[in-house]
Amino acid sequence: MTTPVTIIGAGLGGLTLARALHVHGIRATVYEAEPAPGARRQGGLLDLHPHSGQAALEATGLLEEFRELVLPGREAYRVMDHAGNLLLDLPDTGTGERPEVPRGALRQMLLDSLPAGAVRWGHKATAVRTLADGRHQVDFAGRATVVTDLLVGADGAWSRVRPLLSDAAPHYFGVCSVETFLFDAETRHPASAEAVGAGSLFALAPGRGMLAHRESGGTLHTYAQLRKPQDWFAGLDTTDSAALTARVAKEFDGWAPRLTALITESDTPPALRPVFTLPAGHRWDRVRGVTLLGDAAHLRAPNGEGANSAMQDGAELGRALAAHPGDTEAALAAHEEAMYARAADVEADDDGFYRLMIDEHAPHSVLALMTGADQNA
Repeated sequence: MTTPVTIIGAGLGGLTLARALHVHGIRATVYEAEPAPGARRQGGLLDLHPHSGQAALEATGLLEEFRELVLPGREAYRVMDHAGNLLLDLPDTGTGERPEVPRGALRQMLLDSLPAGAVRWGHKATAVRTLADGRHQVDFAGRATVVTDLLVGADGAWSRVRPLLSDAAPHYFGVCSVETFLFDAETRHPASAEAVGAGSLFALAPGRGMLAHRESGGTLHTYAQLRKPQDWFAGLDTTDSAALTARVAKEFDGWAPRLTALITESDTPPALRPVFTLPAGHRWDRVRGVTLLGDAAHLRAPNGEGANSAMQDGAELGRALAAHPGDTEAALAAHEEAMYARAADVEADDDGFYRLMIDEHAPHSVLALMTGADQNA
């Protein structure tokens, strides 16, 4: 294939695709809205699964480099109630089946694996359209437009590329998340550090919960989860850190101080992140020269599969394009059918864990899932 592939979005899925194409000798350019690789924090830890995320890295020749990024001991899990009572404490068994790595380090590893200039930073897509000759044009804010024969939308939940293929739009899932960080926690926040433990903590109650995990360098990364209608945060001034912190902390009145400190003592401004999803079974009719991957194609509530699925999509699309050098449409059709099937499998196995964490039986519903016990027994 002589025409370079144009990829919108330098997330894990888009970068995995770019790496897969590079391995197969296919030129690709990634356009990213962020001005530079370190422009914003890239999220917390990811556990990469053998059959998806790790398989994608193996297919792109990066599995050994990935293993150097793994943080030991992070496959430990704890469950607490709102009073801080420890209900379940599962240590890291050392099997390494679902190794935890920092998302930012994983992204940088993928960036470093690409040729210089493969990623064009500061290119925010503002409009995408199909031209009369069947090619696609992407307009960027304050930049020249790009016309391409093959366009891949790896640009997440609010994809600019998706409307070329589908009328589907993300809808609010009924849960919002507030992200906070405590730095140097062993010294500055020892009680919270002890509560979180070596890996991940689920502190849960009906309608609300905290998901916290230990990153490198003594950092505790927390998502406070609230089941709220969309208008609950519609009027919030998210730039007023003190007001947002107080509003969220009020929802956790009566919780153990070492847990509420994960919110109230944050070393960064709290970040409000409403959860959105695309309809289950989202698919589209084949459109020449354009496709999607990752959250742009099959956005779900956090279930441990999102990054893994996006990376697998990228690796498999790269493989398909390499396998059909003279027939791009056959490659895209094969990619989409395989991606639909994988997404359906994830949806079938998704027993609503995200809802389960803060349902009316929390934390006992999660305990039952983790231990195989009957919560009604």
